[in-house]
Amino acid sequence: MGWHGYLVLWCGVFGAVALVGYGRSLAGMTRAQRTVWAKGRIERVGEPRHGSSPKDGIAVVVSFQDPATGQEFTVTNDDERGERISVAWTGREIGVHYPRGRPHAFRFANHLSEGGRGLGWPTFALFLVYAGLVVAAAIDWGWPWALLGFCGPWAVSGAYHLPGNVRDRNRRIDALAAMAAVPGRVVAVLKSVTVDSNDGSTSTHLVPVVTFTTLDGRAVTAYCESGLTDPAGSRGLNVTIHYAPDDPAVFVLDVEAERRSWKRDMTVNVVGVLVVAAAAVVGVVAL
Repeated sequence: MGWHGYLVLWCGVFGAVALVGYGRSLAGMTRAQRTVWAKGRIERVGEPRHGSSPKDGIAVVVSFQDPATGQEFTVTNDDERGERISVAWTGREIGVHYPRGRPHAFRFANHLSEGGRGLGWPTFALFLVYAGLVVAAAIDWGWPWALLGFCGPWAVSGAYHLPGNVRDRNRRIDALAAMAAVPGRVVAVLKSVTVDSNDGSTSTHLVPVVTFTTLDGRAVTAYCESGLTDPAGSRGLNVTIHYAPDDPAVFVLDVEAERRSWKRDMTVNVVGVLVVAAAAVVGVVAL
């Protein structure tokens, strides 16, 4: 079988996957659509133990109600229950999701939005079909088709979303100026050690944990993965926390550094769109 035959097989397999996936979504049968989402409330927060692993998240006790039966549940986030809870305070609302009719198989999420329609994998399969066709065009008709096929849609998508992304980043930069400043303290430093299976080398990841009290009295415990120059020796350090008044989960230690980072990120996005657009133009000119 020649490469054209392999291409037909490639497109056929992934096209079938995409077709089945979109069909299941239209029928409401995807895993995401069969998942129940409920609003959970943190009732109690534990303080992480110094030196423990950061992958476990902050220990919390959460209550939620099953929408189907109205039954109340009070649960904890032991045994890696979904997303890691890295910012917690009593009264914070988080997402709780589980298969329909099985609330005891719950998982936590840091957001309250539902899981969507389950179109991630079908869309990826459709992209693989498109990629196969672009590769075939590039082999049969020349490299300009690769530039046009891959960079063209990327440039159009980037140009379409760029104004909204710039506005969003400008809003976030402006929001830094509106943050409230309160004293905080590093109460623990969590540590995880990873061993490379190839050469036996080890890498250590340190995550300081800070506590602070918002101006309206919410006692927040949070992982602080940036902003400290010496995480290893930061336990007991007093710091200034800048947080968003409407959401204490959004906080920084160094406002100016965060502002520079957002501006840098915005510049990278603009340059990236210009580069792929230029590559697409080169492909068109070379045809």
